[in-house]
Amino acid sequence: MTNVLVNPVIPESDQELVSNIFGGVEEHLGFVPAGLRLYGISPPLLQSFVGTVGYFMGHERLSQKLLAFVRYLVSSDANCHFCIDFNGAILMNQGVTAEEIQAAKDNPHDAPLDAGEKTLLRIALSAIEDPEGVSAADIDAARQQGYSDRDVFDVVAVAANNKAFTHVLRTFNVEDQGAFA
Repeated sequence: MTNVLVNPVIPESDQELVSNIFGGVEEHLGFVPAGLRLYGISPPLLQSFVGTVGYFMGHERLSQKLLAFVRYLVSSDANCHFCIDFNGAILMNQGVTAEEIQAAKDNPHDAPLDAGEKTLLRIALSAIEDPEGVSAADIDAARQQGYSDRDVFDVVAVAANNKAFTHVLRTFNVEDQGAFA
């Protein structure tokens, strides 16, 4: 366990809001992730973050497996242990094996996704590694696979949001689920 740098004390005026948000998360996941507990320090950001997560959990066109691979691979690159473990568990709960996860980490093209999802995964990862390197040809390749510009935007947003989230967690040493135990 690491030494967390801040204690996410929930402002008195926001206790009910945060309690309701955490209750919904616990109902859905069975627990409240430590990374989310950290956001309790700033209820407006917690509310925004949970809203964004909810949007992606109900995404009509991007599969949960694709989104989990985006988050897992971005987290791996950012060396955020909490996010790596969390998204790895999500992938395994979706039937992805540890070997398939490792293969995707070694080479994202080996992720057990269909061709269109691999195109989106490549764009999302490129957006994090070299944003200016994403080209019109990349976007056209996604369109040819049947994805809309919104789909491409959304998968890039997932990657960018995850990168920011990993940096927040790492800044405050939230490395595992026991961070606030």
